This record gives sequence, structure tokens and C-alpha cells, in this order.
Amino acid sequence: MINFRKVWRSFGFAGQGIIDLFRYENNARVHLLIAIVVMLAGFLLDLSRVEWSIILIQIGLVWAAEAFNTAIEKLCDFVSPGLHPQIKAIKDLSSGAVLIMAITAVLVGLIILGGKLLAIL
Repeated sequence: MINFRKVWRSFGFAGQGIIDLFRYENNARVHLLIAIVVMLAGFLLDLSRVEWSIILIQIGLVWAAEAFNTAIEKLCDFVSPGLHPQIKAIKDLSSGAVLIMAITAVLVGLIILGGKLLAIL
């Protein structure tokens, strides 16, 4: 049997994680600001449902990558507070994953939004 009280509590913990991500992580706030700008542009350029779906997937993927990166960095800092070459490599790899996702999102945004802007011009 599903314990709905536990499920509801889990959603609360997850929600707090999202709030903390945007409250305390500067890069997440940068991604949030860019997402707002992209969504405003999407409204102005009258994106189709498919285009909105693709844009929203990209935004979600970047935010999820940032959350995973933050979790990995916090775990690394907890396990090894000092400088360690392996911890540095782990942190660099996880932040590199966010960069890969962000570059991909920018390219998708340029294809969709740029195409709409070119059509207007």
C-alpha cells in the first residue's frame, strides 16, 4: 500500500531542494534569469506547442544538471573539505556536464528563437 503521507513529505523535501537551489546557488539564478528571458521571447515570437515543449525540456535539463552538479559539489566538500586532486576532477567533470547541457540549450534556443527572428526580419 502507498503511504501518501510519506509521498507528500518527499515532495516537500524536493520542493525545499528546488527553493534552496535558486536561493543559494548563483549559477542556478543565472540559469533562472536566462530561462525567464527565453520564455518572454517565446511569448513574443508566438512559439508553437512543439517549440515550447523543446524549449521547456531544455530549461528543465539545464536546471536538473545544475541541481546534480550542486549536490555532487556539496557531497565532495563534505567528504573531503581540503584540496584533493580527485575531488577537483569530480567537481570539474560535474560542472562540465552543466556546461555541455547549457551549450546544447543555447544551440536549441538559437535554432528555434533565431529562426523565428529571421522569419520576422
